[in-house]
Amino acid sequence: MINKVYVPPIKIQGIKTKIVPLISEVVWIDDSMTWIEPFMGSGVVGFNLAPEHAVFADTNPYTIALYNAIKNGEITSYKVRTFLEKEGKQLEEKDDRHYYYIRDRFNEEHNPLDFLFLNRSCFNGMIRFNRNYEFNVPYGHKPGRFAKAYVTKIVNQVKRLETIFPEKDWQFKCQSFEQTISEATSNAFIYCDPPYIGRHVDYYDSWDEEQEIKLHDALVNSGARFMLSTWEKNKYRTNEYIDIVWKDCYKVNQEHFYYVGAKESNRNSMLEALLMNYNPSEVSRKKEQKGVYSVLSSDRAVNE
Repeated sequence: MINKVYVPPIKIQGIKTKIVPLISEVVWIDDSMTWIEPFMGSGVVGFNLAPEHAVFADTNPYTIALYNAIKNGEITSYKVRTFLEKEGKQLEEKDDRHYYYIRDRFNEEHNPLDFLFLNRSCFNGMIRFNRNYEFNVPYGHKPGRFAKAYVTKIVNQVKRLETIFPEKDWQFKCQSFEQTISEATSNAFIYCDPPYIGRHVDYYDSWDEEQEIKLHDALVNSGARFMLSTWEKNKYRTNEYIDIVWKDCYKVNQEHFYYVGAKESNRNSMLEALLMNYNPSEVSRKKEQKGVYSVLSSDRAVNE
């Protein structure tokens, strides 16, 4: 089980930092298999599990471009520090004028470093685009955002990837989840973290019942083992699609808070669900036989 979770340089709403340890416990993968993420988002899950072979895919070309630039050495931790210190100073002096200058420049030139700057200084760490796929998140109004300690934190996150990437057989692709899953073999493990239906839609692309069904059918037809992250319920409502679309899957639950609301009243606990096409208890038993302690407990109920 993973005890320390490393945060990647890209910030994203709904990031799975808090449930990486649980995912690591019930995941079914070994060094001969290929880890596949059709919705890589920030990459936090795969980067922490660190499989030998992996395909990270997303429809957001700018996250993929940033990670490919780090992988091929075009962007280094040193360049990140130099860039953020320079642009952070300009932001402190010019405030929102500089933020929107960088946003306009990014939408014209698509520089990965500009994307990183925007991701770390925009409102609430959101990633959102208009119909022309232009970044349109407003300024977060924190002119002192890129203080020395904060820049160092981001630099260290990039530095860790500089260490990992050369040691691994990892690919980063900008493509649809349908294409990514269609390329999977039976010796793959597919982890999906799609937009949560009925909750976070339109932060990359729209997501509805049709998309949810397409994803389910693509995963089932792939012949590979898979796991999907979704929400089960909060104090207001329940995700009905678990029983409608994913009723043929095993389930593991964990409760935690999402801190994505501007108001404290919007920051409520949610019951997360991991859905998979294999029995997670088998994975736990195998690990316990090897002396690995199981974290499955009453608040992480396995439905069999």
